[in-house]
Amino acid sequence: MKIKLLLLIFLTTVFVYSQPATEVYLFDLIQNDSVFTVENPVNISKNKGYDNQPSFLNDGTGVLFASTRDNQTDIVLYNLENQTKAWLTSTLGNEYSPIQTPYKKHFTAIRLEGDGTQLLWMYPFSRRKPKVLIENLTVGYHAWYNKNMVVAFVLGDPSTLQVSNLKFKIKYPIEKNIGRSIHKIPETDLISYISLQENEPEIYSINPVNSEKKYIADALIDSQDMVWTPDGTIIMGKENKLFKLKPGIDKEWIEFASLESFKLNGITRIAISPLGNKIAIVVDEKNELNDN
Repeated sequence: MKIKLLLLIFLTTVFVYSQPATEVYLFDLIQNDSVFTVENPVNISKNKGYDNQPSFLNDGTGVLFASTRDNQTDIVLYNLENQTKAWLTSTLGNEYSPIQTPYKKHFTAIRLEGDGTQLLWMYPFSRRKPKVLIENLTVGYHAWYNKNMVVAFVLGDPSTLQVSNLKFKIKYPIEKNIGRSIHKIPETDLISYISLQENEPEIYSINPVNSEKKYIADALIDSQDMVWTPDGTIIMGKENKLFKLKPGIDKEWIEFASLESFKLNGITRIAISPLGNKIAIVVDEKNELNDN
């Protein structure tokens, strides 16, 4: 038992310290009909080390993201109006993937403990005591479907897409072999996910209630994350370029912006504000702007 515990602590330590050095940038996202551009980059993390997994507050006034301090990963809230940061967690574990809940006064995040335990927790913005939201489920990433249901990427071999009904306290899988990017599709009752069942990744929609799924499009090659704009356009990033595809209209991915002029590269995570006028982009720290 002691050997097993030491192994888990070792693996957790390796995981925490091996996180890539990244930064979170906030851009204006300008849309004129089907034409998108990005302007005015601002480094909202400004922190050496791992800064990642941004998500906007439900009203668009702030951005939550995971950030490392003192070899610990905690959750930060960036206020767009005041351009200030506030640390929201300070636990013995490491928190990742923060998302505001439909209840507004709380957010959820993945907490990785020193013994390797990884669960989804709910945290009050007031910094009062948090609580485990879903017991006995190793959640890697998640999305809120409604006030009573969470759809989650659950670690395993293979990874699975699982629904947790918080009201009735039941959990059930609805898909397997999925990627980490799961989102509520705007103006629908559907969730999107990236399927890894075939040789090339594909984007699907799925109804968490009845598991009905539908092919949407092929995903951008060599890109793991996607987001939806309010008008139903999908955006993905690769290296220093952003691509868009509107299902039913665009037949292939269209490059609409390059971050090369901003001297930024290594796009991974992206997030869109509720109004679609802001986009948060995670890039390699080594390629960040020197004057920010």
